Parts: sequence; C-alpha cells; structure tokens
Amino acid sequence: MSSPVIYNITPITFRLDLKDPFLFTAHHIDHFPAGNSEMGPQTAAQNNEYNMYYGEVVPGFPEHPHTGFETITLVEQGYVDHFDSLGNGGRYAAGDVQWLSTGNGVEHCEMFPLIHENQANPFELFQIWFNSSAEQKTHDADYKMFWREEIPHVFETDTEGKNQIFE
Repeated sequence: MSSPVIYNITPITFRLDLKDPFLFTAHHIDHFPAGNSEMGPQTAAQNNEYNMYYGEVVPGFPEHPHTGFETITLVEQGYVDHFDSLGNGGRYAAGDVQWLSTGNGVEHCEMFPLIHENQANPFELFQIWFNSSAEQKTHDADYKMFWREEIPHVFETDTEGKNQIFE
C-alpha cells in the first residue's frame, strides 16, 4: 500500500503553523473598492470584508520578518508594492512574478495599493512557499523580479487548427 501524497489539509488563520518540511500554496482574491488619495479604500470595510487588509491605510502586510524559505508570487490582478531590508522596492502587477529567497533573514512588506479612485480595485495572486535547504538557510536573502514582458510565452496551433497558449 502506498503512502498518501497529502498528509494534512488545514484551514489557515492569520498565523501559519507550518512544520518542516513544508510546501504551501495559496490563491487569494479580494474585491477592494475604489481607492482614495492615500491608496486605501474610499469606504471602510464591514465585518472583515477584505481578507488581506492588515495595513493601517493601504491593504497588505506591513513590515515583518521571514527566514529559511522561498516564496514565489504571481499577480493576476491588482498591484503589489514590495519593500525590504535589502534595499529592494517597487511595484509589480498582473503577469509579473516575484521570487524572494529569505535565506538567513529579511524584513519586508507587501502592500496592495488601491490606485484606481474611480473604479473597483480587484486583487488576485498566487503564492508558493517552500522550505529552504539547510545550506540555503545560511545564505543571505535575495530578491528577483520577473516582469511579464520578459517571461517566455509559447503559442502553438493544434492539429485541428485551434490556437493553444502556454504561459
């Protein structure tokens, strides 16, 4: 008899209690309203209406530390402002991918600015987190951006003449 591939599925709360080794994936959607001049919502959230709202004005995750794992973040909709203790910072959006190696430690923040003041600010991202090897945990943290324009795309036509897009 073979071993199960998935050992446990646990609903998450704000604090993740992950054991080594781990692989964690998340798909997140938030339906943020129109923004204000400070890139926060024009209307206050009602009853925890927004899942990823931890900032005082702008939704997101204010400065916090990480060590010993890799995160890959792909934004489908909306914007992410990233700043970290390595001196990296910038805004990325739909189709862009960020790879953060936390190594022996990094402090960073991920904020989701509501840049549209005249329309809703839908937000969607995918994340993969995985545990670094013991050796990688001794290395300095690193940050890489893969911009959507630089990510290869493959376009093929199948035998029936239908276009297939692999992104």
